[in-house]
Amino acid sequence: MAPGPADGAGGQRRVARTGSADSHPDDRDVVARNRRARAAYEILDRFECGLVLAGSEVKSLRAHTVQMTNAYARVRDDEMWLMGLRVAPWSHAAAGDAYDPDRPRKLLMRRAQIDRLRARTEQDRLQLIPLSVYFVDGIAKVELALARSRRLYDKRQALRKRESDREAERALRYRRR
Repeated sequence: MAPGPADGAGGQRRVARTGSADSHPDDRDVVARNRRARAAYEILDRFECGLVLAGSEVKSLRAHTVQMTNAYARVRDDEMWLMGLRVAPWSHAAAGDAYDPDRPRKLLMRRAQIDRLRARTEQDRLQLIPLSVYFVDGIAKVELALARSRRLYDKRQALRKRESDREAERALRYRRR
């Protein structure tokens, strides 16, 4: 049987990753990270999904001209959409290739996963926040997090814990010398 369009190199079938996004290989080219998300939200679960791009958006993404500080995902009409992701127009694009840099972008996920995420966001008042945008084997992907918004005292507590962990790490490094 000849390799089809869903097959990867060497005829091996590519399967979507599920579960923790920490299991990614080192072959992913990270374009942008949402650093604020890790401080402002308590991350409960992570998901990887495909990103639908149009025209020169791919080249613009490869040029790292992405802003994702105010980005979030939402289920609308049984489809997952990424809002607030700004992909600046590619500098060498033709005039006919113009697009709205702030337009909503469709995310590719399985229907069952979308339904589960919709239920959790509606029942538990959780948000879907993008953590990073990257390429895997030339395909644009988004790492989404199911997250709960931290309150001010939670943010302070997390900051204190992070500082104490850093100090403990410094002390260990100093002792090893």
